Amino acid sequence: MQIRFGYVAMALNIMEGSPNKTVTVTNLLKIAASADRINRLRRLTRENLANQLRVLKYNAAHDIHVFRFTSKLIPLATHPEAAGWDYTSEFADELKEIGDFARKHDMRVSAHPDHFTLLNSPDEKVIAASIEDLAYHARVFDAMGFGNEAKLVVHVGGAYKSKDKALDRFCDTFQLLQANIKDRLIIENDDKSYTARDVLTLCQRIAAPMVLDVHHHYCCNEGDELAGLWPDIAATWQGGTPKIHMSSSKEGPNVRAHADYINADEFMAFVHLAKDLNQDFDVMLEAKQKDQAVHQLMRDLEATGEVEVVDEATIAY
Repeated sequence: MQIRFGYVAMALNIMEGSPNKTVTVTNLLKIAASADRINRLRRLTRENLANQLRVLKYNAAHDIHVFRFTSKLIPLATHPEAAGWDYTSEFADELKEIGDFARKHDMRVSAHPDHFTLLNSPDEKVIAASIEDLAYHARVFDAMGFGNEAKLVVHVGGAYKSKDKALDRFCDTFQLLQANIKDRLIIENDDKSYTARDVLTLCQRIAAPMVLDVHHHYCCNEGDELAGLWPDIAATWQGGTPKIHMSSSKEGPNVRAHADYINADEFMAFVHLAKDLNQDFDVMLEAKQKDQAVHQLMRDLEATGEVEVVDEATIAY
């Protein structure tokens, strides 16, 4: 099986490798005129888009085909201060260039809306804000020319004293979403409330792909073994290539915190349990050192002698 690796948002190995420069609402409101406030957001967006293309070119040069876009590419896009600003038309050429480049180099792209995006909240205002945030991400992907192959990762949300009712609310909200959002959603198990088993059952219920977070599973499970879950998780992709999230615990009392790099032995433990399915999959590394963690893991995996290095960010097992 072949396994590709990618990272999140910004490249640390290059100058101007951050596409998520933003401004706080407090500082934005210090600018007196509304038009000047939009100009501030416009300048940041132009810088972010230029940096984003630079990052993708770096990825292409290093055979990195899995990448997660920052949610801050268009700063404060869903805030009332940006209401009426047609950023996708204004930056249509830049967004299309980014999408064209990613497709030309066979990049699998995604985004992960922030933790406040809660489709199972009992608060209708939270639901409305969550849908607005998802619509922003979908709008950007549409402007880049992506279809539903560009995925949006979400968690189930809170338990709200009844996981069963919260799961029902998620399903109800999911069915109301517009197609350009619903067809992009992939659901991830979390590290506190919803186990891999919970999310697998949900994904089977709504016919959505599941992205397995291996670290979250070890933080939050009810005795299920991944070897038993993995074939059914992979099947939620309906013939497509599954994607997992991989991170290692940072040293210290908080086991949920992510380390700078990935422990190669921990990753190989997952490979060993997944090998019987012989299913290709992609890996999003959620490590603090971003692209550097990809390069380090590749060196560490090669040193094990268990894998064949296909290119700078792909192995075969």
